[in-house]
Amino acid sequence: MRRKPVLSHSPLLFPTIPAIVASVLVPAFFAQAQAQTLVSRTLTETQIQLQEYDKARQADKSTPTIVHAERMNGRPERFINLDENVEVTKGAGLSLKADQAMYRNLEDEVEARGNIRVERYGDCYKGDELRMQMDSGAGYVTNPIYRLFKNNARGHAERIDFEDDERSNITRGTYSTCEGLDPDWYLKADTFKLDSGLDTGVATKSVLYFKDMPILAVPSISFPLSGARHSGFLPPIIGSSSKGGPELAVPYYFNIAPNRDLTVYPKMIAQRGLQLGLEGRYLGETYAGETSIEGIANDRQTGTNRYALASIHQQKILPQLDLSWNINAASDDDYPADFSRTITKTAQRLLLRDANLMYYGSFWNVGLRASNYQVLQDVNSPITRPYDRLPQLQLHAEQHDVKGLDWSMDAILTRFWHPTLVRGDRLVFNPQVSLPLIQPGYFVIPKISLHASNYHIVNPAPGQESDFHRIVPTFSVDSGMVFERKAQLFGSEVTQTLEPRLFYVKTPYREQSAFPNFDSAVADFNFAQIFSENRFTGQDRIGDANQITAALVSRYIEGSGDESLKLAIGQRFYFNTQRVTLDDTISPSRSDLLLAAIGKLSSTLSGEMALQVSQTDHQSVRANYGVRWQPAPKKVLNLEYRFQRNTLEQIDVSTQWPVAGRWYMVGRSNYSLLDKKLVDGLVGFEYKADCWSFRFVAQRFAVNGLSNSSGFSAQIEFNGLARLGFGANPLESLKKNISGYQPISER
Repeated sequence: MRRKPVLSHSPLLFPTIPAIVASVLVPAFFAQAQAQTLVSRTLTETQIQLQEYDKARQADKSTPTIVHAERMNGRPERFINLDENVEVTKGAGLSLKADQAMYRNLEDEVEARGNIRVERYGDCYKGDELRMQMDSGAGYVTNPIYRLFKNNARGHAERIDFEDDERSNITRGTYSTCEGLDPDWYLKADTFKLDSGLDTGVATKSVLYFKDMPILAVPSISFPLSGARHSGFLPPIIGSSSKGGPELAVPYYFNIAPNRDLTVYPKMIAQRGLQLGLEGRYLGETYAGETSIEGIANDRQTGTNRYALASIHQQKILPQLDLSWNINAASDDDYPADFSRTITKTAQRLLLRDANLMYYGSFWNVGLRASNYQVLQDVNSPITRPYDRLPQLQLHAEQHDVKGLDWSMDAILTRFWHPTLVRGDRLVFNPQVSLPLIQPGYFVIPKISLHASNYHIVNPAPGQESDFHRIVPTFSVDSGMVFERKAQLFGSEVTQTLEPRLFYVKTPYREQSAFPNFDSAVADFNFAQIFSENRFTGQDRIGDANQITAALVSRYIEGSGDESLKLAIGQRFYFNTQRVTLDDTISPSRSDLLLAAIGKLSSTLSGEMALQVSQTDHQSVRANYGVRWQPAPKKVLNLEYRFQRNTLEQIDVSTQWPVAGRWYMVGRSNYSLLDKKLVDGLVGFEYKADCWSFRFVAQRFAVNGLSNSSGFSAQIEFNGLARLGFGANPLESLKKNISGYQPISER
């Protein structure tokens, strides 16, 4: 028996329409290539039931045919005439009921008429007349009404011919996943070829009807009978942009293997020309990756060849050897802004090219890495290109509880290259030893580390030294206690903890102002950073320190172990003036005060707060407040306030909310109080029916420092067949812009 390809990995894209559109009867909606939920029952339940039917198919081959009727006559060794309440069964998966029938014993064949009802391994057929060979399943039924198990599809026809127990041909029939005899949408075709073994349905000379109106006619359309993938044309994508005008794409999907696929995207852009895109994906036991490339020859507006490339790959070459890369490129600075209509693709300005080879030992690993960046510059807000690492060799080793000690060691050799700035080599050696003293109610972890580095500059300026050396020791002690008590929170019994923590760091001063700066910056000030030894990121600046960090955390823990509420306050105190800086800023005697809170106020309401307060002028430096209310599935409201002094002040509101019956409102507004304008946002609505759904979204986002882009998209989803739409995929926009959003087509 033939089987459909088994998806041994995560399912990929489902193809929908494998033929070029012959005519579009209602031009408001065009196809969009997207995966979709195909069955109303859960996939696990369906798989279990399908496995049972497959077992029944095999077992039924050797079982006898059993007949029942009110009256019987004939020659039992040749044929039997059956009359009134006829029932013919073969095994557990095939049964037939009718008013009258004839069973031919030698052929194991049944002819029946009058109120025919056939159940074949989950599928059900009702008709006027039937003929079926019980062993092979071959035969026919006239004027049938049918229902398919895999995706709950149903319809009617003039006739269905069964080639075997997996393949059937429907003549002049309909197909829909809607319940009832009057479906909201249905596909009407001259012929349907259904193959449950290959999980494929093909309709020829077909018209898609919605609310009894024809909206799409195609010479041939292919669709899966469950959630599998099939090669073929994906629905065409039509859209428009202010930078390219109207555009039309007709993608083709190649299902190369269960773990490989390729999609080709030819797109005609009215004001620019023909753009061709390819996207390939693969997944194996020891490797995985995805590569996409698109380009346009002789862009009509710029007169140049333009392209973009993105490739990621991970592979285990040997049990201890891993290879990975992440490569991104674009032909010019404006490519993402000119050819993308979503904020997720236009906001990226640093394109990483990175390759990494890693070997793992028993307690150590060594890695070889090469990386650089392509900077997509915006003339209104230029950024500095980061240094390339060509290459970087890193050795890391660590062991725990070696005679009570934990130790680690890092050795990093890097060659830094930049087209305009100073270039050179850097060797860093950083061993660490700690003595963890950990008990149920407290912990004390003293640690000693050494940071030794050597620099060699290959293009020093006149009078500048070419070699630099530095050795900086650091001593730190991390300590804390945990107190617990029974308490109540919003009327519920909880366990409250009180966790004071002290972290002391001593690092002597070393003059470093003449050292090059390849990768260091002042670290972001937050709760994670105040418990680190160095206030700088990277390896080029080691901050002098004689400081202590004090923090207090309190948690409210439910009986299930879930954390209902967490409160935290922390501050760093300096005993000496910090002398190592990047911008000649003198630090005060104590850091800003950090306060944070995160918790569930109820089963439907949660919130978080983070606040940084300057101890110099007692004003807020940064603040973030957020609240989420999610009283039910597909019902969420998010409110967030973000503030950074003299830089940013925004209010961000997003929601998915039912408004009337099956209607849902969706929206997001990210408004800048400083600039008094909308930074980005969207607004739209969704409608959910039993077997289809509709969504409309209008979106606005920033393309660069001065200009914005706006557009709209619409999509109608026919469960089990296709998604038809205009513009960019609205589902992608909703998922990325509304935290907690759930597609209304999901149960």
